[in-house]
Amino acid sequence: MIKILNLWNNVWPYLVAIFLFLILIIIHEFGHFIAAKLLGVRVNEFAVGFGPKLFSKKWGETNYAFNLIPLGGYCAMEGEDEDSTDSKAFCNKAAWRRFLIVVMGAVFNLLLGVIIVAIILAPTDRFATTTIAEFSENAVSVQSGLKENDKILKVDGRRIFTTYDLSYAFTNVNDGKVDIQVLRDGKKTELSDVKFASETMEGIDFLTVDFKVYGQEKTFGTYIENTVKTSVSYCVVIWRSFIDLISGKYGISAVSGPVGVTVVIADAARQSLRNLLPLMAFISINLGIFNLLPIPALDGGRLLFILLEMIFRKPVPQKYESVVHTVGFILLIGFMVLIVAKDILSLIF
Repeated sequence: MIKILNLWNNVWPYLVAIFLFLILIIIHEFGHFIAAKLLGVRVNEFAVGFGPKLFSKKWGETNYAFNLIPLGGYCAMEGEDEDSTDSKAFCNKAAWRRFLIVVMGAVFNLLLGVIIVAIILAPTDRFATTTIAEFSENAVSVQSGLKENDKILKVDGRRIFTTYDLSYAFTNVNDGKVDIQVLRDGKKTELSDVKFASETMEGIDFLTVDFKVYGQEKTFGTYIENTVKTSVSYCVVIWRSFIDLISGKYGISAVSGPVGVTVVIADAARQSLRNLLPLMAFISINLGIFNLLPIPALDGGRLLFILLEMIFRKPVPQKYESVVHTVGFILLIGFMVLIVAKDILSLIF
């Protein structure tokens, strides 16, 4: 019995991680599904999972299925990847309708992220601002010109919306110095080479925040404001991390695939729901933004071709679009295999 309980204690966090991944994917596919239904496109099948069907039921024109492998899902529309004579086929609809159907998957992931952020902030009594209230004893940054009541606007030229942005801006700073723009006495003031103490964790340098910030009283207005600002911060950090990865600020070791993310979610699940929710908000928003990137085989790649059609009033020939998506899919799968292999090796060694 004890062995069974120990096994369950080790397994259940990973089951939670898989379940949450499934929710994110279902939400994404449901965005496509509901948009297709509302815009008059025939949905042949809406499925949860892949592989052999465990349950299948047809309502109206759509077959709803639950499949054996709960690691994904799909919304199969008539004429989505092939020609069709059906008037309700995806390929026969106006470009603006197809654009909305494709984009709604990512939109639903972004909306889910915002909803989770709102849930996270609901119990909060006061919201953290970016205005310095007081410095810690022996603070290093105060020696470089930072003062109490300074509101931090930018770090190294990047806009700061919340303390979440601030934490990311203080990550991987090699020399421990940053340029900071603050609002001081109603005027914007530039501070160069502001020095902070630093520490290194898992090969990444972090500046030590040596001050405390003011809190903002919770009202309905500030609750909505901070929900929006925090969601924007998530989007900004995700976009900046992508740019930093491309520019070489972070190496491939900083990228995690499904395996690595599952481990992180499982660890958060072991701790508490309080730790799990911010991670889920971040992943959901990340999934939405990633899918909007103009990469072949992703929704963003499809949107790019639809935009070209809307601009030039002529669709790109299907054979060319199919080749681009196929090549993009192969490269994407190759990249994912590389990342998964890296995740597995890091777990083993």
